[in-house]
Amino acid sequence: MPDDTDRNRSDDSDTTLPTDRTTPAVAVVDAQSPGNVGTIARAMKNFGFEDLLLIDPPELDPDGEAYGFAGHAREDILPNATEITFDDLVDNYHTIGCTAVTNEDDRSHIRFPFSTPADLAERLPTVEAPTALVFGRERVGLTNEELERIDEICSIPAAEEYPVLNLGQAATVTLYELRTLTLDEGDTQLPDLERVRAPEPMYDRLYDQWADLLEEINHPDEKREKTMRMLRRVHGRADLTKREANTLLGLLRRATERPAERSETDQSSR
Repeated sequence: MPDDTDRNRSDDSDTTLPTDRTTPAVAVVDAQSPGNVGTIARAMKNFGFEDLLLIDPPELDPDGEAYGFAGHAREDILPNATEITFDDLVDNYHTIGCTAVTNEDDRSHIRFPFSTPADLAERLPTVEAPTALVFGRERVGLTNEELERIDEICSIPAAEEYPVLNLGQAATVTLYELRTLTLDEGDTQLPDLERVRAPEPMYDRLYDQWADLLEEINHPDEKREKTMRMLRRVHGRADLTKREANTLLGLLRRATERPAERSETDQSSR
């Protein structure tokens, strides 16, 4: 765990470590594939993370695989990544080691206890220290020796018979679950889904129109009360908007009028 004093990373940039943010950095330990580093950078860009830390990384050629996989993250996250040592990481950050396999219970504490990414999304905002999500190698992940030095463990729930994810996949799933730390609803590409419920007088008109239709089609009297109660509950759960309620009113009105129209047509044809 870091204290409240500023420390410097052991790289040539002499960048001062943050001490008061809750948005985690993303640390990748000894990745073998430049493509996975690029994939992680891209996922960071997708979900609002900015600070990429690399421990013993492969060569990241601007014309190579990492930048090819990074998408728009090639413009900022990847070129601004900081190379540090594992010692610097555990000394200066509250670290969360991500591992697929726990295989332990409360009798051992190298890989136990653990949180899921969803658990972390709720708890990390309370950690008043710079935090880092730590992802390990493609083949073996983080070693037990590394996990012993890490503050806590995170594991993605997956099928028991095959819980191991690709490095890039694991980072993407974890960052997606933690996006609430970085993105507000208005910060995503999705339209505003806030729905305005139709006013109650419109609901009353809708229920009156249903009652008229039941009468027009000679719905059994003994069933009408129960049917209206069911319709009220269906519409209540739906939280209809004004436009939706208007559309239903028009359809019900037309359906109610059709029997009368057919009757008039039949009489005139005689």
